[in-house]
Amino acid sequence: MQKIYPEKLSEGDEVRVIAPVMSLAIISEETRKIADKRFEDLGLKLSFGKHVEETDEFVSTTIEARVEDLHDAFDDSNIKAVLTVIGGFNSNQLLRYINWDLIKSNPKILCGFSDVTALNNSFYAKTGLVTYSGPHYSTFGQELHFEYTLENFEKCLFSSESFAINSSDNWSDDPWYQDQKNRKLVENEGWLTINKGETEGTIIGGNLCTFNLLQGTEYFPSLKDSVLFLEDDEESQPHHFDRDLQSLIHLPVFGGVRGLVIGRFQKASNMDHAKLRKIIGTKQELKNIPVIANVDFGHTDPKITFPVGGEVNIFATDTSQEIKIVKH
Repeated sequence: MQKIYPEKLSEGDEVRVIAPVMSLAIISEETRKIADKRFEDLGLKLSFGKHVEETDEFVSTTIEARVEDLHDAFDDSNIKAVLTVIGGFNSNQLLRYINWDLIKSNPKILCGFSDVTALNNSFYAKTGLVTYSGPHYSTFGQELHFEYTLENFEKCLFSSESFAINSSDNWSDDPWYQDQKNRKLVENEGWLTINKGETEGTIIGGNLCTFNLLQGTEYFPSLKDSVLFLEDDEESQPHHFDRDLQSLIHLPVFGGVRGLVIGRFQKASNMDHAKLRKIIGTKQELKNIPVIANVDFGHTDPKITFPVGGEVNIFATDTSQEIKIVKH
């Protein structure tokens, strides 16, 4: 399938916010105001799907309403990018009801992470459209320490130039939305080389447990010549990450994977370098491919934006690592 790279953003473009997972209703007015101002400062106009405020016992809304907002966003020629409100647990409910011809005929940026991984990868699998794992609309509502996330968002979505990803100076795993003024930063140790090597390939993946929901379906993307970017949230303890990764490795097509990049784990996951090294070390299928960990994406902040379906070069020695997004 031929790849489709959507047009990049420019000042004056309109961005549509939709809620294919959880509702905008859970996002505070304070967070919304900060997010809205950030988009204004970028020179972007925001609009919202008509069902984004709907909420039910799952803090979501019907499949029909969510699909309607998705279709409306892609069908509207004024919309240049589609951002998700936040993650959750149920975006894979939508896949059978999406008009893939509509998406393919109206390619545009789709950006989100966590549960949006199901949309990122199914869009690429079904249409060839490159999408983006990156901040939600709600992520833009962080008042402090947002510079790294914003810089990488702009590199990926406002320009077609290749760019190197650099490690952040500090990171956080705090509930910033509860207390915007009281942030707890941790000095970044930098990336971790688990397996040395050099490779290039197509970026596939995102949130591991969500990505695995696509296994065995028509929505699972090709792993041929791929570099997996994988992360998981605080509910994933080391033994969960181990078996979820093993599930991927058992796929007959896993031989197409050329490299693995792992996002930073949350503190509550209880993952540390020794445990992660041991987990990776038990996988013979990973022995001859480079593996880099502790990279700035996933459920901690700040985070990079990376293209699902885009191209990356990675290089790792015992003491240094390089990740370069070459086409996005």
